[in-house]
Formats: sequence, structure tokens, C-alpha cells
Amino acid sequence: MTGAHAAALKTNARPAPALELSGIHKHFGAFHALKNIELTVNRGEFVCFLGPSGCGKTTLLRIIAGLEIQTSGTILQAGRDISRLPPADRDYGIVFQSYALFPNLTIAENVAYGLVNRRVSRVDITTRVNELLKLVGLPDSGGKFPSQLSGGQQQRIALARAIATSPGLLLLDEPLSALDALERVRLRQEIRSLQQRLGITTIMVTHDQEEALSMADRIVVMNHGVIEQVGTPMEIYREPASPFVVDFVGKANVLEGLVTATGKLKLGDHTLDCAQCTETGRSVRTYLRPEDIVARPIEAGDANVIDAAIEKVEFLGSYCLVRVTATGFPSALTVYLSLNFLSEQALEVGSRLKLKILTERLRMFGA
Repeated sequence: MTGAHAAALKTNARPAPALELSGIHKHFGAFHALKNIELTVNRGEFVCFLGPSGCGKTTLLRIIAGLEIQTSGTILQAGRDISRLPPADRDYGIVFQSYALFPNLTIAENVAYGLVNRRVSRVDITTRVNELLKLVGLPDSGGKFPSQLSGGQQQRIALARAIATSPGLLLLDEPLSALDALERVRLRQEIRSLQQRLGITTIMVTHDQEEALSMADRIVVMNHGVIEQVGTPMEIYREPASPFVVDFVGKANVLEGLVTATGKLKLGDHTLDCAQCTETGRSVRTYLRPEDIVARPIEAGDANVIDAAIEKVEFLGSYCLVRVTATGFPSALTVYLSLNFLSEQALEVGSRLKLKILTERLRMFGA
């Protein structure tokens, strides 16, 4: 191979992923916190680790940061093996739930902290700090102290400090959980917008499914130390890979069923048309989202239409969570209906209505 050819191949080679985790295990004595974690994070991607408390998501983030050391497995950042490097030798910025600002330093000094440690010149530090304070929407707060700012403002400063050194990776450990609901929604939009503008590879830990669905390019759903599914928000919501993912992300009606023939699914006393039902005699547990049971013009003879009575209406603003009992079904169903539809049709508790089940949206697992 000629030198020119080798140089051309090197030029055309794709850069290494931002982060590669291979065979990550973590044991605390006899307890296995993480089991064989395999994950690749692409450059510029926003990835959320999502799962309940104790599922291992924070432990995994701490291992990436070097704050915990894995029992086994390797971590590559941009192709560089960082598996056993101390935190100071890894290329990341981190934001914690508790802000972790230095109370005795001004806001400008907090933001500049990493730059000072790297012996950046005073002029460059001042320029960078002013740039970052403007970026997070607090250009006039440099002379204040953390105690003079709200929780949301303090978290913005923590974010500015984390990205001050232009790290290759930004780690967010439940950064919004200490904030009130309105501030949480506002700040998650700002964080996502900032991440896209800077193109910084970001990993965020959260137990809030709404945060993950609204912010992430991809979601890593974790449970009991293993990855249940990795996918886009739409894939996680529409094509859950396991019963746990269906239950944890969004709401779902759960019904026991039986495939009685090709294309036929029996739920209670109802036999529905279901194109994905192919294994005759198979007992299944079916999961159906509330928005996939719909009130719409009904065609005569449609096997997937049920007759239901409204049992409870939970007002949620522009739409309502409506609990219905359907003739022939063993359990109640939950559906979403718009407030306008309920008003126009004069529907209330006790009213009857026809609903169509969108069986193409059903997710089925072995009973």
C-alpha cells in the first residue's frame, strides 16, 4: 500500500464513537449493580439513561466519570481507553442534581473554576466566562453569589461551569429533579437547545420518562442492572421490547388474550381482527396505550369496535383520562379523550359510547 493510499484511507476513516462501553459489570459485594452493559454513544448525541431508582443508571454514569470503577469491562472515549483513568484524566464536564456550586465563590469564579485549574490566562478566562453567562441567559450575574440565585439559575451556572473547558462529553446526573415543575420544563428545553447548538455529546440520568422522551436522541431503558432496550423516543414508546418498558414508559392497558386463529385475538368475550396474530392457540398478554382506543366514526361490522360505559373522568386540561367498562371485557380500560369531544358529545360518568381498538398498535408478549 502506497503512503498516499494509506493517507487517503485515514482521511476517509470514520471517527471513533464518542463513547463505547463493553462488558461493564459492577459488583458491590454479592450485589450485582450492573450486568454486562454494552453501549455505543455517537458524537453529538443526547442519550438518556432512564429507569426506576436502584436500576443502576447513576452507577453507570459514575463509572463513565471515573467516580466508581467497574468490576470488569472497558470504556473507550473517542477511541481512547479510559477504563482505569482517574476522573481528572477523563474528558468530561458533569452537572449534579444538587448544583454543587462553591458558596464562597462568585458566579463568575464558579464558572471559571476549571479554567483556572488549567492555567488559562486571565483575559481568556474573563472572555470565556462572559460568553458562557450570556449563553445560559445570566449575563449580569457574574458578581453575585450562589445563594442570591434561584434553583433554576444555579443549575444554569452549574451547566456553564461544566462546559467551560469545552469537554468532549457532558454528564448530567438528574439535573432537574430538585426544581419545581414549571422550571423543570423550561430548563429542559434550554438544555436541549444548548446541547444542539454546541453539538456536545451528552448523557443524562433521569427517572422521569417525560424528560427522556422530550430531550433525548436515544433512550437507554434500564432495570435491575441490565439494559432492557435502546432506541429513539418513538421506538421506545411505540415498539417497547419488553413488558417492563411498556409499563415504565407511558400508560398501558394490560389484557390477557388468546390467539384463536390466524388474524384473530380473543380478549374476554370479544374476538378482534389482529393481523399480527399468527400463532394459533398462543396465550398472550396484550398492552394497549390509552390513545390507541379511539372514538371515531364507526364502520358497520367492524370487529374491533366495543360498546363502553364511562366509569370515571380525570380532568387533565385539554384532554381527560377516561376509565370505561366495556361489555364482555374482564377489566376496565383507560382511554384519552379530548375535553372538546366530551363536551360536544355531552359525555359524562354513566354515558355510553362506541370505541375502536387499534389492534395494529397492540404489543403482545407471552402470557
